Amino acid sequence: MTVHHPQTPQFFLTSPSPCPYLPGRSERKVFTHLVGERAPGLLDLLSQGGFRRSQNIAYRPACERCRACVSVRILVDEFRPGKSMRRILARNSDLVARMSPASPTSEQYALFRRYIDHRHAHGGMAEMSVLDYAMMVEDSQVDTRMIEYRIKGPDSRFTATSDGDLVAVALSDVMADGMSMVYSFFDPDADQRSLGSLMILDHIERTRKLGLAYLYLGYWVDGSKKMAYKIRFQPQEHLTPKGWERYGG
Repeated sequence: MTVHHPQTPQFFLTSPSPCPYLPGRSERKVFTHLVGERAPGLLDLLSQGGFRRSQNIAYRPACERCRACVSVRILVDEFRPGKSMRRILARNSDLVARMSPASPTSEQYALFRRYIDHRHAHGGMAEMSVLDYAMMVEDSQVDTRMIEYRIKGPDSRFTATSDGDLVAVALSDVMADGMSMVYSFFDPDADQRSLGSLMILDHIERTRKLGLAYLYLGYWVDGSKKMAYKIRFQPQEHLTPKGWERYGG
């Protein structure tokens, strides 16, 4: 008979399902629950091993014949934006970003709904209700923040009440060695702003100001157009069978 210590995490394996990144392939995940006062420390440890968080679950790919998903983290102290990224920052100089404890709002959900309907109408989040969205934001036992990006109001330097329309949102965790971007979404009609890249650039600076070393971006999949943008932010480290190894820069 196997006896599990109540403080020891138990890991489970999902059944195969279609891969969302590479057509014709299937995926499996190994996962565990993040509960109780030990959740932040466990997430820190598991993130070092390539796990990601979704609500109170930590997971990572466990596909039998595929190793395409590569965990990526940016070395924030060494990162310097190139010319195209500096243009993105300049293009969005009319935005203000504010970070606060994670809390869902109807305004966020309306933007989330527009983003999903335009970008991922057939994906796994297409049927999420407002209650599902609230669970995604609130169901966390680690240090989770919400960063909202809005059009600057006339008094944005002094008060948040004058800020304008919400154009992007990021849900992110603050861990012992870095920040982790859990999920982000933005106005699908503002392609010219490159808001996805802007949020990464903003998170790099926030991570640096917190005195932390890494910005965790999740998985990069070579050959997947959905994930191609992540490789642009260098230098970064990739998790390999030998551990974290430098890539680029």
